[in-house]
Parts: sequence; structure tokens; C-alpha cells
Amino acid sequence: MELSPKQIVAELDRYIIGQQDAKKAVAIALRNRYRRSMLPDEIKDEITPKNIIMKGPTGVGKTEISRRLAKLVKAPFIKVEATKFTEVGYVGRDVESMIRDLAEVAVRLVKDEKIAEVEEKARHDAESKIVDALYSARKKQSSETPDKILKSNILDELQSGKLDNHMLELELNDAPKPMEIIPGSGAEINIGDMFGGLFPKKKKKRKLSVKEAMKLLVLEESEKLIDMDAINSEGLKRAEQSGIIFIDEIDKIAGKGSQGGPDVSREGVQRDILPIVEGCTVMTKYGALKTDYILFIASGAFHVSKINDLIPELQGRFPITVELNSLTYEDFVNIFTVPDNAVTKQYAAMLRVDNIDLQFTKDAIEEMSKVAVAENETTEDIGARRLHTIMESLLEDVSFNACGDHPMISINIDADYVKEHLSKQIKKHDLRKFIL
Repeated sequence: MELSPKQIVAELDRYIIGQQDAKKAVAIALRNRYRRSMLPDEIKDEITPKNIIMKGPTGVGKTEISRRLAKLVKAPFIKVEATKFTEVGYVGRDVESMIRDLAEVAVRLVKDEKIAEVEEKARHDAESKIVDALYSARKKQSSETPDKILKSNILDELQSGKLDNHMLELELNDAPKPMEIIPGSGAEINIGDMFGGLFPKKKKKRKLSVKEAMKLLVLEESEKLIDMDAINSEGLKRAEQSGIIFIDEIDKIAGKGSQGGPDVSREGVQRDILPIVEGCTVMTKYGALKTDYILFIASGAFHVSKINDLIPELQGRFPITVELNSLTYEDFVNIFTVPDNAVTKQYAAMLRVDNIDLQFTKDAIEEMSKVAVAENETTEDIGARRLHTIMESLLEDVSFNACGDHPMISINIDADYVKEHLSKQIKKHDLRKFIL
């Protein structure tokens, strides 16, 4: 069952606070993908995704919205930085590499799905191989035990985990590493694949634990049960029809050529990105990939430049613009407590490993939120990334002294604890009001 736009926004709300306009825009774009897939081919081919530009300061959720969106629908997703690309003729990454990377992600996604489907059969075959490898040594020790019972006993021990640390020697496939044709280009060549079945696969004897051997054998047996040609074809199709490319820092390549200097190169990068976004065919190692139906989401702070500074043709290919707001005090309070992956929950879970039961009171959350707002106002506004700085400063002593060789200790973080441990930051803010 495909999610409705409201359901998509509800799922995003579990991880991202606020920014409802951006969530609505991406939810509609995602639902339109499903609507398009239900149409007849003659209409479907005419409908292309409506690309989105997100404008807002760093740390407010631009990348996280796109990443969570892709996870939600298991779509091939990559994040690239516009500043990493160079105009044709310069040394650096060319813009087509983002499409090759997307194809790689899509094929890996499909392969993982197919491997999961055959995992049970592959595990059964892997267990048989390990039992056979252990059988000969056991047979010498208990020669009177019937073969069937001996193998059954070994299998029971294997499945219960009793043999995990037992060392054994196995012959495994020795896969040659692919070589890049041009360093940094992303285009690879595999000599073994080129000659196909002309030469038998090389085997290599390895001594390793049963647990490690099981992982490698399950993977080896899984690859025998799946059709890589079909996976490559399905991966390309999925990249074409449901791929999402997030282009970050697009504001850094926005500049008017009349200013001279590096801006000419920036405009060149924009012109190189244009045909990718408009729709073209890029050759990947899995075959030709059309970019017409890939959803592009661009983002940038646009502090220095404006969206209007992008070349008009590129602006036209991003018809939807959404502005993300700076985080407020209320947003920080919610970020500390509401999301499934809230930073307070993360630190509490990590310290529980070392027998520390960490609890945060309401007034502590409020005090930390005040510090976060003040820090972002008086220094650089880095949004929710500021919370990690605060949490590290706050819990430095606890993290350093926790070692796990003591019984469970409860530590209650309240407003007084926050004021004491973040006194430097609070004092710095109090002094700033006297500076003219």
C-alpha cells in the first residue's frame, strides 16, 4: 500500500521537527511518483518529476528530509555536493558521476533484496559445507558414531552457536578487486568478468572462525542463487523511475559570470548539470541510464547568493521552491524530546552500555534549548548540529568516567547540572550584552 501525502508527512514528523512546507512539497512529489506509475504508458512518458529547491540555513533538516524520504519508499538515493564538481576541461569530478553513483546504489539495493529472498536456502547450503568441513576431524575422534548422527550433532552445535569461535580451514572464492579505468572517474573494469567462463574461479584457502566462515559462505551461496544480469537490469530501471538525487550546496555555484574569477567556472558547472536535470542518457557500467524521471532536490543556505543567481534554464528545471526556517527555542525543546532518534535518547542508550542510567528533567531540556538558541544567535547559526556540541560538553565527565565495571548508576540531569557544566557558554552570553 502506497503512503498518502499526509502519511508521508506523519512519518517524517517522527524524525524531523517543524519545516511543514518542505515536508508537504516532498510528500506531494513522492505521491506523484506513485500516481504516475498507475497511468498508461503514453501518458506516463509525458510526465516528469517536479524538482525542488530547498532554501534555508544549515542544520534545519534539508538533507534529513530527503534521506528519510528515500528510506521511506526504499528508493535509490544519493547525496552529492555541487562544489565537488568541476566544469568540463578541469581536473575533478564530472557531473555524470552522480548518475553512475545512483546506478551503483540502485543495483546494490536490488541485490540486497534478492539476497534476502534466497538467504534461507543459502544458509542451509552454507551449513552443509561447514558440517562437511568439521566432519572429518570429528570422525577421527569418534569413529564408532554413525555418520548421520555425527553430522546431526555437528549441525545442532553449529545452529546453537557453540561452534562460533571454533577455527577451521575452508576454500573460498578469491574475487579480484575491480580497477578504475581513470582514477576518480568511478568507471571500473573487472578482469575476471571480462573473460567470463573462460577461466575457472580461483579458490583460496583461508583459516577463520566458524562465525566468519558462515557469513562468507552465505554470501557466496546467495550469489550462486541470484541472476546478476536481471539484478543489473532491475537496478537501472529502479534508478530511472524512482531515483532521488540530493544536490547540496547549490548556492555555492550560483554566481554571475560578469563578476569574473571563479564564477565563470561555477556557471560552467551549472551548464553541465543542466542536461542531467533536463533529461539525458548517461552510460554506466550496468548500461545506459535515462535521467528524465529522476527526482532532483537541490538545497542551499543562499546567504550570499540568491536563487535568481542560478542560470535561468536551471531555475526553470526546479519549479518548486520551499524555504526552511531557522530553529526556535520551542523547536529545540521538541528536538531534544520528540523524535525517535532524539539526541538525548541516543546518549542515554550509549551510556546504558556502561551501566549508566541517564535521565533528563524538563527544566534541563529547557535550559539546554536556551543555550542552543543563544549559541546560534551569538556565533554561527548551525541549527540542530549545535545540540551535539552541547551534549558533548554537558556529558564529557560522565562519558570519560563511565567504564561498565560497576553496577547500574542513575544520573539525573537537571537545570542546575546544565548550568554548572555549561557555565562557560552561559557566562559568555551574559557578557555579550555589555559589548556595544
